[in-house]
Amino acid sequence: MTDGGTPGGLIIAAPASSSGKTTLTLALLRHLRTAGVRVGSCKIGPDYIDPAFHAAAGGRPCCNLDGWAMRPETLAALASDAGRDADLVIAEGVMGLFDGTETGGGSTADLAAVTGWPVVLVVDVKGQAGSAAATIHGFNSFRPGLRLAGVIFNRVGGDKHERMVRQACAPLGVPVLGALRRHADLALPDRHLGLVQAGEHPDLEAFLNRAAAIIAREIDITALAALARPLTLPQPEPGHRSGPAPLGQRIAVARDVAFAFAYPWLLAAWQAAGAEILPFSPLADEAPAAGSTAVYLPGGYPELHAGRLAGNAHFLGGLRAAAEAGTPVFGECGGYMVLGQGLIGANGTRHAMAGLLGLECSFARRTLHLGYRRARLAAAGPLGPANSDYRGHEFHFASVLEGAPVDPLFFCEDARGASLPPSGERRGPVAGSFIHLIDRA
Repeated sequence: MTDGGTPGGLIIAAPASSSGKTTLTLALLRHLRTAGVRVGSCKIGPDYIDPAFHAAAGGRPCCNLDGWAMRPETLAALASDAGRDADLVIAEGVMGLFDGTETGGGSTADLAAVTGWPVVLVVDVKGQAGSAAATIHGFNSFRPGLRLAGVIFNRVGGDKHERMVRQACAPLGVPVLGALRRHADLALPDRHLGLVQAGEHPDLEAFLNRAAAIIAREIDITALAALARPLTLPQPEPGHRSGPAPLGQRIAVARDVAFAFAYPWLLAAWQAAGAEILPFSPLADEAPAAGSTAVYLPGGYPELHAGRLAGNAHFLGGLRAAAEAGTPVFGECGGYMVLGQGLIGANGTRHAMAGLLGLECSFARRTLHLGYRRARLAAAGPLGPANSDYRGHEFHFASVLEGAPVDPLFFCEDARGASLPPSGERRGPVAGSFIHLIDRA
């Protein structure tokens, strides 16, 4: 932590996914919060699930930082917001430290370079000892200008194993901040898009408190916090707006475990721009609020609740009534699927959806769709004038059984700039696509 008005930040990274950085980050947030430290948090990359765990652990909203999809001003605004009224900011990396797009950009290392926040590397040492030193040496020397501020060993087998790994790494000169033992009860359940959501965890508070107690014994948290450094990004211009513009003045937003993939920082940006957010729960058979000037169905897991959603006549009727009245209705990924004709579950059962768009989706034949997207609006609408450019991300396993829409929503490219088929569909005031929009280009 730093003295003065600007909080220090640091990044928890790893050589690869599944190294333990999420659990460690959550434990740190909960321990520091319990100790009276005002700690902000960020998640690097396009992630909806981990930030909800951050918020539960640290008691503050977590924002995303995306070096590929976000404009520099948006990065600066969100990183600054994370440190507002905080003593320390902890950012969790994405995948491995140097993993980004095929052509470069979007990695945790890139964010470290632009933010000035030091990197602490979490290394899973199960099944190795001296070889861990080679991993740390490689990561410490791979990118000129980026040096590891510290390292934490994870899944250590015992005292002897810890001594061996520490001795092997001593000549590297990288501070060892702790060694986490193998704790089977610190595993978090997952499913096809990542961890089971924080709101569905059966005993999240007990898990967080248990994790916090463990790291208090096994990590030098004082030394770790002392590594934090102030943000080096320049402050954005006054009046900068992060993300896509608000869809309307009074936006009905679907919010429950089936529609949880809405960025809290984006909803806050819409409110800061003067929009009113009106949450409603499709799973509770709630319709969009009367008087809404737009309806937003974010992504989530509607495929896990398709039968229940299909039977919620008040919810589906409210969507149809809004569309008939000319109210803009916009769906992303899971929300887009619900606006279609039907949704076929993994067991082959078909459930009728709102019928406002033409797509028919199936999870009986899963196909992975994953990657960043450049998206250009095909026609004017609530998202802006025709040819407005956005950056976003696509991640789903749904197969679309119907053909290409007559009126697509976006013309698309991948992160390399290679052309992709048009994405999404628009019918009158109703539109949607599988792309999660992150920022204007």
